[in-house]
Amino acid sequence: MALYRLDDPGPLRQPALIVALDGWVDAGSAATTAATLIAAGGRTVVTFDADRLFDYRARRPTLEIQDGRLSELTWPDFEIVLAPHGDRDLLILTGPEPDYRWRRLAGAVVEAAVTLGVAQWISLGAIPAAVPHTRSVPILGTASRPGLLRGDIRPGPAGLLRVPGALISVLEMRAAEADIEAVGYFAQVPHYVTGPYPPAALALHRAAARHLALELDSGPLGDESIQLRTRLDAATTVDDSTRGYVERLEAMVDEERLPSGDDLISEIEQFLRDQGTGRS
Repeated sequence: MALYRLDDPGPLRQPALIVALDGWVDAGSAATTAATLIAAGGRTVVTFDADRLFDYRARRPTLEIQDGRLSELTWPDFEIVLAPHGDRDLLILTGPEPDYRWRRLAGAVVEAAVTLGVAQWISLGAIPAAVPHTRSVPILGTASRPGLLRGDIRPGPAGLLRVPGALISVLEMRAAEADIEAVGYFAQVPHYVTGPYPPAALALHRAAARHLALELDSGPLGDESIQLRTRLDAATTVDDSTRGYVERLEAMVDEERLPSGDDLISEIEQFLRDQGTGRS
């Protein structure tokens, strides 16, 4: 059985596929927020079989109960939406990171992309990192070949890095194997921030727009970023240990140096210890 159903959208104009998945590589919901904004007003053209992809005990459908009556269930979706922007047609793949059939799913997603004539692939993600909220959001890049990344984004980090894999990376690698030009933009989110992080969503939105050479409406992300910055500034100045920690992160960014793995772990553990004891 096929894992997806494709509704023929007709001829597409320079289609590019943007991928952002809720889960392992979506710190602060930054990637999915940016992708959902780009997909706004679009229509679904590819639907994947959610019953064969998700463990509903781990990602349960949302149940609405109206005055004691079970009224509606909202199930997790994994789908590609078509949203025209300017003189191009953008395809946006969003949804929770599935639990099952990653390798078969990767083949199905790329098969659908090839059928739709996709020539450009953009992965969007976000990871927690030792960066301060007081500086511009750093973005790490991946590319299927040198020279694809746009703007001042460089491939990184340098050297060999082994991390637990995410489906979005499996998809990007499969796209590259199918000769689709594939890049990834991954925002670094301050690890001490909880909840949505609009500055990273805005940075990813701008990275996608720059890569595609399009003007994309960023909606409320600018105002939300300013509001969050104000709240974080106020919160981090109240406590001396928190303020000192942010200042150390600022110094590392300003000096363009990254802490070693051991130093980074030590910094984070000390910060968490200070927060747990309430020391100022």
